[in-house]
Amino acid sequence: MAKRVLVECRDLFFRGKLQEVVRTGGGEPVREEPFELAVIELGRADGSARIIDLVARGIPVLAFGSHVDAAGLRAARDLGARAVPNSEVENALRALL
Repeated sequence: MAKRVLVECRDLFFRGKLQEVVRTGGGEPVREEPFELAVIELGRADGSARIIDLVARGIPVLAFGSHVDAAGLRAARDLGARAVPNSEVENALRALL
C-alpha cells in the first residue's frame, strides 16, 4: 500500500513538484487525513502549532523553509520535525519514502 503524504505548501509550482516526488517514490499525495507523513512549509502563522499537533499524534513531519531562516528551521527541529532548507527538501522527502 502506498504511503499517504500530506504536502502543505503555499507555492503551487513547488507543491506540484513535491507531490511528483511523492508519486515517483511510490507514495500518494493527499490533502486530508489519514496520512503517514506530513511535509510542512515553514513561515505560516500556525506552523508551530501544526507541527506540535502532528508530532503529538505520532505523524512524522518534514518541515522546510528558507536557508536564511535558521531560527525557524531550528525551532521546527526543537518541536520534533525533521527540518531542512528548501534546497534539500526533495532529497529528504525521497529518503523518507
